[in-house]
Amino acid sequence: MAKKENMYFYGTGRRKNAIARVRLVEGSGKITINGKDIDEFFGMETLKVIVRQPLTVTNTTTKYDVIVTVKGGGFTGQAGAIRHGIARALNEANREYRPELKSNGFLTRDPRMKERKKYGLKKARKAPQFSKR
Repeated sequence: MAKKENMYFYGTGRRKNAIARVRLVEGSGKITINGKDIDEFFGMETLKVIVRQPLTVTNTTTKYDVIVTVKGGGFTGQAGAIRHGIARALNEANREYRPELKSNGFLTRDPRMKERKKYGLKKARKAPQFSKR
């Protein structure tokens, strides 16, 4: 792998309705999401842990800076999408990380989505209250 200026590794992560575009740049381990620091973007500590999981498993927390653009969904979906994107970018950066990422399930796209609403019902499965008269 040749050293270049501004070289980065790219990964797209998705979960529910959230889509994260992740770039890994060699650096000190700073995570920036939509122009904000991770501590500023995510309030809950559990979401920050979810985002950092692929970096922790591969021992690259201080090797790469992570720059993320994330859209759609809620906080949990966005955190999951970022994790998926980071895992894909790490896999692109070094193929030796693949077994660890795969065994922890970070490369698998979570297929669970919100079910669509059906006619005659209030939500996807919630029916109106039944009354005999």
